[in-house]
Amino acid sequence: MRKAKKKAAYMISAIAEQYDIHPQTLRLYEREGLLKPSRSEGNTRLYTDTDIERLEIILKLTRDLGVNLAGVEIILNMREKMEAMQAQIEEFVVSLNQELATRATAPAPDAEHSLIPVVEVPPPGAAEAGGAQSQAEIAPVPVRSPSA
Repeated sequence: MRKAKKKAAYMISAIAEQYDIHPQTLRLYEREGLLKPSRSEGNTRLYTDTDIERLEIILKLTRDLGVNLAGVEIILNMREKMEAMQAQIEEFVVSLNQELATRATAPAPDAEHSLIPVVEVPPPGAAEAGGAQSQAEIAPVPVRSPSA
């Protein structure tokens, strides 16, 4: 029998006190769908570190920037979509780099039996006179992590 990894979870009163907000405000954020705390067997709200990070974003938007709850919802949804798109871009870059590596080691196609013209690309590191591509020009594309 495997035990699930337990994460630290905090009760609503501890979070309310720590962030100087009323517990009803946290309940409102949950009703509006901005926060989704888990529940204990006794139906007590339990806030994980992920919930707390999201709460900090909500508080910054509402307190510091004056964004209303509808705006907060839109911003949080956009952040989630941007994170998903960033993950897709990273996957694409990895597959693109793998494809480039595969093509660099693959044998050249037979040009005289091709339906379209075949252009041979020199392998990475091959130096030819007359302006061949340098290693930096065909090196794998680095992936930058988004800053939150």
